[in-house]
Amino acid sequence: MPEQHTAGPGRDDRPGPVPLLDRSELAVDVLPAAARLLGCVLEADTPDGTVAVRLVEVEAYRSREDPASHCYRGRTARNGVMFGPPGHLYVYFVYGMHFCANVSCLTEGEPGAVLLRGGELLTDPGVARERRPTARRDADLARGPARLAALLGLHREDDGTDVTDPASRVRLRAGAPVATERIRTGPRVGVAAAAELPWRYWVDGSPAVSPYRAGTRRRRSA
Repeated sequence: MPEQHTAGPGRDDRPGPVPLLDRSELAVDVLPAAARLLGCVLEADTPDGTVAVRLVEVEAYRSREDPASHCYRGRTARNGVMFGPPGHLYVYFVYGMHFCANVSCLTEGEPGAVLLRGGELLTDPGVARERRPTARRDADLARGPARLAALLGLHREDDGTDVTDPASRVRLRAGAPVATERIRTGPRVGVAAAAELPWRYWVDGSPAVSPYRAGTRRRRSA
């Protein structure tokens, strides 16, 4: 399991191992959690090798007050991870063809999660290309939540994974917090309910940030 990443744009240049994100940094409201996740490194052990990305785009979904959230109508077998504890993957299948991944936030029993929308590759591009051979550019390898999940090999079996545990197949490393002046916010992509909420966070200037697309009633995100 690699302890540091030195390749690719936006790399963490601090010497020595990059620590895992502490669970306490996710035991907060989804909005500060979303901002904190920017710049963090999500890595996964795959059959092709370890793949890691620096998170550059995320979306927050909070509790039963948010009609765009999967937990809006209460707890189910599908969305149980959103109810805590924080620091676990909530992975779901969408459109009958893609997986998307979120990280649970808030405290146990209070549902909330942050959807992982986009990342910049930090590890061997050859391995990444083997996993995403149809990507036209390196910036497209993890640009969008379905592409990010596919690159890291995330499936429903990863639902509930503790990303703050060094023994997990998928891990979340702290990275360097993104400077406030580089963080942008705006409407979430592809949602119709509560579409006016500026709960999407991204790193200004990153080519791995997805274009904005207004939603319809067909889709609800995490």
